Amino acid sequence: MAASIRDVALRAGVSVGTVSNVLNRPDDVSQDSIRRVHEAIAELGYVRNDAARKLRAGVSSTVGFVVLDGQNPFFGEVVRGAEDEASRNSIAILHGNTDEDVERERMYLDLFEEQQVRGVLISPYSDINPRLARLRARGIPAVLVDRFSGDGRVSSVSVDSVIGGRMAVEHLIETGRRRIAFVGGPFEIRQVTDRLAGARVAVDDSPEPVEIEVVATSALTVAEGAAAGARLIARPRADWPDAVFAANDLLALGVLQSLIVDGRILVPDEIAVIGFDDIAFAAAAAVPLSSMRQPSRMIGRTALRILLEETDDPGLIPRQTVFLPELVVRESTRAAQRR
Repeated sequence: MAASIRDVALRAGVSVGTVSNVLNRPDDVSQDSIRRVHEAIAELGYVRNDAARKLRAGVSSTVGFVVLDGQNPFFGEVVRGAEDEASRNSIAILHGNTDEDVERERMYLDLFEEQQVRGVLISPYSDINPRLARLRARGIPAVLVDRFSGDGRVSSVSVDSVIGGRMAVEHLIETGRRRIAFVGGPFEIRQVTDRLAGARVAVDDSPEPVEIEVVATSALTVAEGAAAGARLIARPRADWPDAVFAANDLLALGVLQSLIVDGRILVPDEIAVIGFDDIAFAAAAAVPLSSMRQPSRMIGRTALRILLEETDDPGLIPRQTVFLPELVVRESTRAAQRR
């Protein structure tokens, strides 16, 4: 039986990714690793079958990338990270925006399957595991992006949104907030439900009594955030929350916009606002926005690297790569003034 890239990695005492880098990007690898990998290749008689690899991937040197929301700068940065890695491997990325629409998601997957792309990166809206299994059966591997693979059947690169939601609300509680509104939706999107779950953990674990309510939105957009903010402050002042945790920065910026335009509310003295993603616009807001930062470009680069490794060796066991978010504190969540 012919030796595989995994056999080489085991003999050399390195990861499969390191073997792939030695073969594709030797400038990224230490001389010691290069020596060990080449020695293992010689000992095992490993032959890199480029012809077979191209046959599996089709004639195209392209990767399909299906993003959840192309208007969200977070996904723009994720795609940029994947493109940076792809260009180093002479690969082009074709990407489509589903705009949180199941039919568009299906259309792009059908298109990429027809084009026999080398592989697919996807930030899914719906449950697509059966669809991805079909792609893999046709020799097209897929990696989930910004979504954890619950069943472990497909590789994924994500950020722990439960921890992120917990950290965001713990920060609000530490700054004196006790009535928190979670603004987010639709709840078909796993990241939204995970962030809410983390927020509830922080509330349940708080030594002080804290209330949390859910203000549902139909999309993760600035317009939906502004509408949610307007609904909140249309209530009697006694019923206002003293903090808002939004499921992403676009929603948070919309909420912030509605509060500032109203003119009656001091942010953060009366209502604090925190988002998720830390897009570039967060720091540039009229009141600089606190946020949970995701390593967006690293997510894209890592997902593309894993995809190429699985193209080299379809027998690889799927991997789940999870990054931790980082709390970025700005003016929008300054400690509450005691009144």
